[in-house]
Amino acid sequence: MKLTSLWLSGFAVMPFAAHAQTEISWWHAMTGANAEVVEKIAGDFNASQSDYVVKPVFKGTYPETLNAGIAAFRAGQAPDIMQVFDVGTGVMMGAGGAIVPVGKVLADGGFTFDKSQYLPGIVGYYSTPEGEMLSFPYNSSSPILYYNKDIFEKAGLDVNAPPQTWAEVWAAARKIKESGAATCGYTSTWLTWIHTENFAAWNNVSWATNENGLAGTPELKIDGPLFVKHFQELADLAKEGVFVYGGRTSEAKQNFTSGECGILTESSGGLGDVVKSGINYGIGKLPYDETAEGAPQNTTPGGASLWVMAGKSDEVYKGVATFFNYLSQTEVQQFLHEQSGYLPVTMAAYEATKATDFYEKNPGRETPILQMSGKPPTENSKGVRAPNLPQLRDIQNEEYEKMLAGQQTAEEALKNAATRGNAAIREAVGG
Repeated sequence: MKLTSLWLSGFAVMPFAAHAQTEISWWHAMTGANAEVVEKIAGDFNASQSDYVVKPVFKGTYPETLNAGIAAFRAGQAPDIMQVFDVGTGVMMGAGGAIVPVGKVLADGGFTFDKSQYLPGIVGYYSTPEGEMLSFPYNSSSPILYYNKDIFEKAGLDVNAPPQTWAEVWAAARKIKESGAATCGYTSTWLTWIHTENFAAWNNVSWATNENGLAGTPELKIDGPLFVKHFQELADLAKEGVFVYGGRTSEAKQNFTSGECGILTESSGGLGDVVKSGINYGIGKLPYDETAEGAPQNTTPGGASLWVMAGKSDEVYKGVATFFNYLSQTEVQQFLHEQSGYLPVTMAAYEATKATDFYEKNPGRETPILQMSGKPPTENSKGVRAPNLPQLRDIQNEEYEKMLAGQQTAEEALKNAATRGNAAIREAVGG
């Protein structure tokens, strides 16, 4: 079934649930420290005016929240605002009548919407090729490296020099394991986002044809030589017990915050939980492959954006526009950035943060911004898009897990992931 059909089936016969005019429902996937930020921002907005009440509702992981939104829309019970991770952007774009472009919502609400105020790498990802802004980039992130300074010291590693290349990560991870400084040298969240999609962008190699899907239907190229080399090295580390696989999304963060693993690659948005864990941590850039020509290039946005669902009242849309205008305020974006590790989505918030001593007092906190904006993006590093990216990630994860279990080589895993993925793309577009 095409994804558009998946969304719209039942649309004609199922009425939308009535919504109190002043109540704005916001489904989200934030947990831990980031959930506290959501509640704080919503509470502050509610206290700032008396016309609207934003009510955040946690709906599970990113994939669970997206699936819940699809089901709710089909049942005529969609929320007013839904947080959708970057992977779901193509799904939402293909949803047709399920959403209302955020640019339109803001304009209709009487607010001036100037895209030049937002970080280009972020706003471009959530816009149509014609430049229409489709969703509000609430929490954008970049993958970075975290390391446990106490474990580094025990292993005889330089606590002030995080590894910069993957070869250096592998060497440091092995030393951590062999020295007994920790039971695990290295772990990572999101093998699809970090080790596949951002690996491609950061090393300036193609994830797929048609500018990684941004310029048309993509054909996956993730079975290329650099990917095979990288994943075979990761599989070898797993066999040695140096790399510990935590799960498909952010589960591996616990392996790091518990002190089990010395090195972690994870979203910059995971910072709040790292800070709360109380470990003595450091931050480094996402590692790159030193054999890749021109690397490092630039990373691409992760995190999520806020989509406005169709079929609501004018009063609800005015409330959503008022809330999004509030979210765009410099002090709100600065708070979100400093508390969560997510990127400020406006240039003004970034400049306001730079004008303080925040980055001097918090080394590494500017890293995700510099990674994303350090170089102009190439056709390989603008981001990735597919009509069924969540499904493609599931396929990749299945093949990676077989590889890490020793059931196939990296070459076999990536070939299978590309073949199966391309077949799934053709099916999704009706080919």
